[in-house]
Amino acid sequence: MSSARLATFFLNGAIKYGAVVDAGVVDLSARHGKDYPTLREVIAAGALMRLAEGAASRSPDHALEAATWLPPIPQPEKIICIGVNYPDRNAEYKDGSDAPKYPSMFMRTPRSFVGHDTPLLRPRASTQLDYEGEVVLVIGKAGRHIPENAALDHIAAVTLCNEGTIRDWVRHAKFNVTQGKNFDSAGSLGPWLVPYTSEAQIADIHLTTHVNGELRQDDRTSRLIFPFRYLINYISTFTTLVPGDIIVTGTPTGAGARFDPPRYLKPGDVIEIEAEGIGRLRNGVIDEAP
Repeated sequence: MSSARLATFFLNGAIKYGAVVDAGVVDLSARHGKDYPTLREVIAAGALMRLAEGAASRSPDHALEAATWLPPIPQPEKIICIGVNYPDRNAEYKDGSDAPKYPSMFMRTPRSFVGHDTPLLRPRASTQLDYEGEVVLVIGKAGRHIPENAALDHIAAVTLCNEGTIRDWVRHAKFNVTQGKNFDSAGSLGPWLVPYTSEAQIADIHLTTHVNGELRQDDRTSRLIFPFRYLINYISTFTTLVPGDIIVTGTPTGAGARFDPPRYLKPGDVIEIEAEGIGRLRNGVIDEAP
């Protein structure tokens, strides 16, 4: 597993990127910004691991607490989210349906996400803000009609997502969930990118979600209904995947909507999404300003 961690952050009035080391952040944008304005260009050049390794021996330029974390990829062309991708999730719907033949999916906007340690916004329109912990694939190499046996070669990195959902707004219409999945600042991505090195790194990731310290979601990527290879193959059938594209791969059972009564997020709550080998994505909750 790669120990490299690359993050995008806001500091001294500017958006920067760097390598997170034990004592702080090595500012890579100050050293490589002319060649690679953001981590998206670093990924497109296949330079993620090279820059991370180059930073490993450097002293940090900034303290961790000085930085405001942002989603790692600024303005990705596509954020593609997969629904119902763990076996128990299909049963949660209690509709008697068999496991789906093809993956459910929807798109999200960059504006619907914040970074690590930034509070999620519970919107004025609803109190039904819910959490969904997920593993994220970041595409590194462009492709269309990518065969499954080559699919993992197109991954640049992995990160985490809290795919915050406004539950009553995913049912406003007959067929779509778009509204409830795209409220401004309702979800989060991060805290950083971990470069992809081998299939063993992602084959059986242990993924958990805690709310205020209580375990709510707990599963492993080895149990996905639609594995990572298949997702990349399937998605690339209808759209060209490009460097920096984000695939949010599905959430385990245990979201707040599935409790009786539902346990939606409220101001003051703290949600922690954690995955071995990736890290911990932590966010609080505040109300949207009136």
